[in-house]
Amino acid sequence: MIICKTPREIAIMREAGRIVALTHQELQKYIQPGITTKELDAIADEFICKHGAIPSFKGYNGFRGSICTSVNNELVHGIPGKKTLKKGDIISIDIGAKLNGYHGDSAWTYPVGEIDDDTRKLLQVTETSLYKGISEIKPGQRLSNISHAIQTYVEENGFSIVREYVGHGIGQDLHEEPQLPHFGPPNKGPRLKPGMVICVEPMVNAGSRYVQTLSDNWTVVTVDGRNCAHFEHTIAITEEGYEILTLV
Repeated sequence: MIICKTPREIAIMREAGRIVALTHQELQKYIQPGITTKELDAIADEFICKHGAIPSFKGYNGFRGSICTSVNNELVHGIPGKKTLKKGDIISIDIGAKLNGYHGDSAWTYPVGEIDDDTRKLLQVTETSLYKGISEIKPGQRLSNISHAIQTYVEENGFSIVREYVGHGIGQDLHEEPQLPHFGPPNKGPRLKPGMVICVEPMVNAGSRYVQTLSDNWTVVTVDGRNCAHFEHTIAITEEGYEILTLV
């Protein structure tokens, strides 16, 4: 069942999203060669709590971290630990914050120092695909028009869309209906309605689309070992169109 939120609920989610965006902003100060993913996790945990929220991912289904830190060919759900960032790496950081019972959720992929041109293009295309999808959001629109816009743009630029992981509704639960694939034909699925809140989060591989989960039962990596990227915003559907909730 898709749960539409009231204006009061969206106001809370807007503040939760702002805390997520501020946490991303804070972490960018520290993303540099030599820092460990565990150190980034500690910074995020303290920052989120200082702003009166709770890290959404901490303990979620047993997850051992407050944020997800996925490096290079790690797509999603990377567990913070001893891994040290190096110049030329990329890191996808997924952050959730729960405030007064409601979640905000956003992921971004960052360069660590200078990165090569191919990797820079991967990040640019993935980020742009997110906004291509968001631009399709308006009341009455079919959900899969978001999916189709993302897939079309990504594949036109020579990259692959991951199909095993999808966007989702969000609210009092971190993952709610509807599920939002980032691939597929247009004009399918439920119609968007004011009050719906969804996470749009294209996950893009430089090589083939195939991924697998490591033995830690969390970290998802590309099968071919090539880099991947992940960008995500929490979006509320409004009477006029949409509002990105995960902004400062």
